[in-house]
Amino acid sequence: MTEIIDLSQEIFSGMPVYKGLPKVKMTIYATHEQWEKIPNPTTITPSVYKLELGEHTGTHVDALNHMGSQFVGQSIDTMPLSMFYTEGICLNFSHKGLSELIEPEEIENACHKAGIEIKKGDTVLLYTDHYRKFFGTENWQHGPGVSSATATWLGNKKISAFGVETMSPGVPKVSNREVHQICGELGFTHYENMINLDKLIGKGRFRFIALPLRIRGGTGSPVRAVAIFEK
Repeated sequence: MTEIIDLSQEIFSGMPVYKGLPKVKMTIYATHEQWEKIPNPTTITPSVYKLELGEHTGTHVDALNHMGSQFVGQSIDTMPLSMFYTEGICLNFSHKGLSELIEPEEIENACHKAGIEIKKGDTVLLYTDHYRKFFGTENWQHGPGVSSATATWLGNKKISAFGVETMSPGVPKVSNREVHQICGELGFTHYENMINLDKLIGKGRFRFIALPLRIRGGTGSPVRAVAIFEK
């Protein structure tokens, strides 16, 4: 029996986005009543929505060209699909407070406690419980994140990516810019705005899939991230 756990936020008008990024707008573009040429309809049934959003909306993955100007050309459509179809693990950092950093020794301790080893090509998800506690509140933008040392440590493990519940992989104005730069230099990436990571704790390894849209020259893409457990 296969269990599939959805790790992706809903996309909706006015949803929280990182400061300065495009706001999400979702409007009705066409209705079935229009298509059926019903005069003066008493109901409106959407047949097509128009979406206005940035590449870095909701649960998404960053392309390498997003990490810095020197990584130009390494857009989302050039990155191998194998980076988004991997084995995954999830580590528990639900004790972390607002804007706290996750350091390399804490990753090692979490692996030891969970009896899990980080392998080459893995996607490493970091559960902080920030989504359930703070989504849609004034503290949503103040989540914990990895330090630059942790980003380097993970990159040297040759992972494909790591994933967080927050809107940024590092703590803004503390480590976030450096974390992006390190990802570009070491050739791995990260997912942001993940949910349901609590459902992965204590369950061991899983198949992780989060395929991006094939956006020409894109700097990232929304994904439908899932964890799959084969029973």
